[in-house]
Amino acid sequence: MDSIKMKKFNNIPLSVLDLAPIKQGSNARESFKNSVELAKHVESLGFNRYWLAEHHNMPGIASSATSVIIGHIAGATNHIRVGSGGVMLPNHAPLVIAEQFGTLESLYPGRIDLGLGRAPGSDQATAYALRRTLNSNGEDFPDQLTELQGYFDHTQPTRVRAFPGEGLEVPIWLLGSSGFSAQLAARKGLPFSFASHFSNDYTLPAMQLYHQHFTPSNVLKEPYAMLGVNVIAAETDEKARWLATSQQQQMFDLMQGKPRQFQPPIDDLNTAWTMREQAAFDEKLSSTSTIVGNPDTVKRKLESFLKATKANEIIINSSIYHQEDRLHSYEIVAEMMD
Repeated sequence: MDSIKMKKFNNIPLSVLDLAPIKQGSNARESFKNSVELAKHVESLGFNRYWLAEHHNMPGIASSATSVIIGHIAGATNHIRVGSGGVMLPNHAPLVIAEQFGTLESLYPGRIDLGLGRAPGSDQATAYALRRTLNSNGEDFPDQLTELQGYFDHTQPTRVRAFPGEGLEVPIWLLGSSGFSAQLAARKGLPFSFASHFSNDYTLPAMQLYHQHFTPSNVLKEPYAMLGVNVIAAETDEKARWLATSQQQQMFDLMQGKPRQFQPPIDDLNTAWTMREQAAFDEKLSSTSTIVGNPDTVKRKLESFLKATKANEIIINSSIYHQEDRLHSYEIVAEMMD
């Protein structure tokens, strides 16, 4: 990566998390086109990395074949790091992931990140369709991780080897929304990314566990934690709050087990939502890891979040329906970077 082009906010890098949303009435092809445009845009603005998340059986998210879209984004950009945020390792054979990311690293050397999660990224039926078995709910994730690492550094006690993959330095991150991955990342001496953007209440406990139990490794001498934040920035607080209703609809759909394509903003909450749903929306907006507002509001809340968490890096999810508003939201944040 050409580090000269990377900018910082309060001396820390900012990165981008893309869920490749499929908008109402649109399709995956349009989603990927928008992702390429966004990746090029944030690269030019000085963001550090661009991650995509593995989700399945969700009509509003197009990044199910995560390694494929990572290659597509890396091929369309020049220096920004591109990776998974994350690949759900229990869904895959570790050898396959080693080969996929070994291939990506061979194509785009020094630019690929491998973020790993242990959640299914789907419901149980979809997990079964992916794995053909439900013998594990992530309990063997540490063993899978060790196996995966072995393919890269050739410490597997078997004759099976990963080509491409073996001997390549693909940074492995552990992702989490609870304390399990925080402790495992600490024990392994790996960088850690916490999903604060949807698990805000556990952020500080997870960070404490990670720092308390961290053991230096040959890949990381000191703890390094990146936290997820929802940021929806606009010229006014009112417009930002209106844009945020798309993300909130997505959250309600998932809570009800009825995912849809990504919905446009709602003009009148009173006609679309119950009082309980409006209260949940207001609670989400008050979360320290969901930042919605004008440039001054966003800067103040982002600085406050950094002060409270002491994160080494922030990865920003901006789930915004209109592409021009999504691009502009990142422009607003970029103007805050040095």
